[in-house]
Amino acid sequence: MNAEFRKGIRHGIPIALGYLSVSFAFGMKAVGDGLTWLQAVLISATNLTSAGQMAGLPLMLGGASLYEMALTQLTINLRYGLMGLSLGRKLDDSMGTLQRLIFSFANTDEIFAVASSQPGKVGKHYLYGLMLTPFLGWTLGTLLGGVAGTVLPAFVRSALGIAIYGMFLAIILPPAREKKPIRAVVALSVALSLCFHYLPGLNQVSSGFVIIICAVAAAAAGAALFPVEEEGQA
Repeated sequence: MNAEFRKGIRHGIPIALGYLSVSFAFGMKAVGDGLTWLQAVLISATNLTSAGQMAGLPLMLGGASLYEMALTQLTINLRYGLMGLSLGRKLDDSMGTLQRLIFSFANTDEIFAVASSQPGKVGKHYLYGLMLTPFLGWTLGTLLGGVAGTVLPAFVRSALGIAIYGMFLAIILPPAREKKPIRAVVALSVALSLCFHYLPGLNQVSSGFVIIICAVAAAAAGAALFPVEEEGQA
């Protein structure tokens, strides 16, 4: 086995372990909401985005249009395109078009961070190893969660089902405590979400478009109110 491939596998193990618990919660929620464990596994095997999958789940179950689902996923996962552009400068000559397309499937936040931190250029063997273990962890966790969702008592499923929301809070709260712009953007998005949930008329908007509107509006307001200074700018 190629040494760089083995190195990528080793570096991906901590990511896989983290994905295991999160995807376990997704598998339980998907089965609890009405999908079969096989359907939940297929979703995770063909996607690698916790936020995207959690947002897509109610849209699928609610019979949303393909256009709405696609636009929702584009809004949530647009950052992956930006990360791909950034990482492209570190890829060596072994990463042709086909290799880049394959890796783009697993260019998640964590994989991007690990790959970007490597000294020098990175090639296809290392990146294939780095994406393999997290992919297996994500899919296996969904399988275990989906199967558990069919056999565990209802009160246990309900308790474990909040784990996915705990993960999102763990992502949001630390930077929000340290930086005022993040707190403001999070507060605005929460306020907008509450408006769409409770106000007459607005509560008729489908969940997919609510996600799109809240995300775009909060991000635009944050960019306008708290612009990032360019290098060399006073």
